[in-house]
Amino acid sequence: MSDATDPILDERARIARLVKLGLRTGYGLFGLTTVLFIIALFVGFHGYLTVSMTVLMFLGSFILAPAIVFSYGVKAANRADRNDSW
Repeated sequence: MSDATDPILDERARIARLVKLGLRTGYGLFGLTTVLFIIALFVGFHGYLTVSMTVLMFLGSFILAPAIVFSYGVKAANRADRNDSW
């Protein structure tokens, strides 16, 4: 290779950025669900609050699950590169 960067490391960095965004988004949606739940405790569990909490929990889970799995993959790949056990 010439002075070009390693494409595998570039791809791993791109995935790490997407993972970071996914984790922030997923946990943010769970946080918003918690806020809505606390509001619902005081004003009552009306249909729109219940539906909103359900949708936010679903979206948070849908985004967060793969982000967590990929974060472990990126961490393991970085650890394997540092150890360089070949």
